[in-house]
Amino acid sequence: MTLDRRNFIKLLGGASGLALAGHAAAQGKAPAVSAGSAAEIMPKGSARRVVVIGGGYGGTIAAKYLRMLDKSIEVVLIERNKEFVSCPFSNFYIAGLMPDMKALTIKYDKLAANHGIKMLHADATAIDAAAKMVVTSQGRLAYDRLIVSPGIDFMTDEIEGYDARTPEIFPHAWKAGPQSALLRKQLQAMKDGGTVVIGVPLMPFRCPPGPYERACLISSYLKKHKPKSKLIMLDANPDVVSKKGLFTKAWNSYYKDIFTYVGGQITKVDTKAKIVVADNFDDYEVAVANVIPPQRAGNIAVAAGLTDDKKRWCPVDAISFESTIHKDIHVLGDATLLPSDGGAMPKSGYSANSQAKVCAINIVALMNDKPTTELSAINACYSAVSETESVSVSHVFKVVNGKIKITASAVSPADFSIAKTEKAYGESWLKNVLTEMST
Repeated sequence: MTLDRRNFIKLLGGASGLALAGHAAAQGKAPAVSAGSAAEIMPKGSARRVVVIGGGYGGTIAAKYLRMLDKSIEVVLIERNKEFVSCPFSNFYIAGLMPDMKALTIKYDKLAANHGIKMLHADATAIDAAAKMVVTSQGRLAYDRLIVSPGIDFMTDEIEGYDARTPEIFPHAWKAGPQSALLRKQLQAMKDGGTVVIGVPLMPFRCPPGPYERACLISSYLKKHKPKSKLIMLDANPDVVSKKGLFTKAWNSYYKDIFTYVGGQITKVDTKAKIVVADNFDDYEVAVANVIPPQRAGNIAVAAGLTDDKKRWCPVDAISFESTIHKDIHVLGDATLLPSDGGAMPKSGYSANSQAKVCAINIVALMNDKPTTELSAINACYSAVSETESVSVSHVFKVVNGKIKITASAVSPADFSIAKTEKAYGESWLKNVLTEMST
């Protein structure tokens, strides 16, 4: 089903309506986790408690909506950092189009105060699913239900020579913050005439269009400030995996003297020699290398046994997002492996936000012996192709026969006729979603 943009926007309004459906939760048992001598913190009283691990696009919204829907449920949000920095739009900062990351950064104090969420700034190190206990760097925490929204971590062992020091020389910048600042600094310090390489991992990975947007914005920066320089993209995938026609048009129209797209997976890095090696049998000498490693669910999900046989992603039910491995544990956002039919939900901030709301609705329903609600959600993704223009793709998702299916989609006009307007739409989305997460 293909729609024009006007009718698609109408459909998006209806996509927020949620249909009731039954749900049978998959059950599993986990081996007990030794908590050593860690003391129990925030002792659990008679109130029902949901613990949320991860204060990003999924975790903050799940915590907020749980409290909005049922004040009798105690919610504890575990997040190691005092601030959250958005990956979406961090490419603008990397390319020198933002003076700092203030517009990408939120704190948790207003969210916690406005909704009575208990914040715990600590590392979640283990989950004892049998005892319903989270082990943190500050002690243990009991729960009735647990939400794990840990984002991604990296499979660095798939790249020869990649060690703990590599990201300090060849930054991935796929977790916003210090890595974003480092890549920006390297680009600014590079002499005109240097070669920049972006290495794209095999799908699936966080934010499929992100590397291609980054290529556009870094090319724009080089074109303006270092016109003798070149940017090479080494893509491990057989082809561009998101918005191919739109990105290709931008590369050919705006950056053909700067940018080259090459098929090839980075298999080896040498940070001393400043070389990356690809499986296309070529070595690339670099001034700046943005090596984005293959990805998997965040470390806590792997340690807790929530991932599939490949120890990569967390299989979950399509309705409640409850783990199919461990009962009463729900997984959101980038870490999930959702049953899909005809197109999976992308690993994106927009997806995590949508999933969190449905998950919160269903956890409240399950804890109150009420019917659960099927997912009906959207994902809209805005990607910059220049300093002033963005393009988008949007999908409507529903659950059909227990699997998530795309039921409608829309994409930006190929002639970039509304690209300047879409940049404003994207900026508005960022402002609105960060406000929703922080208040």
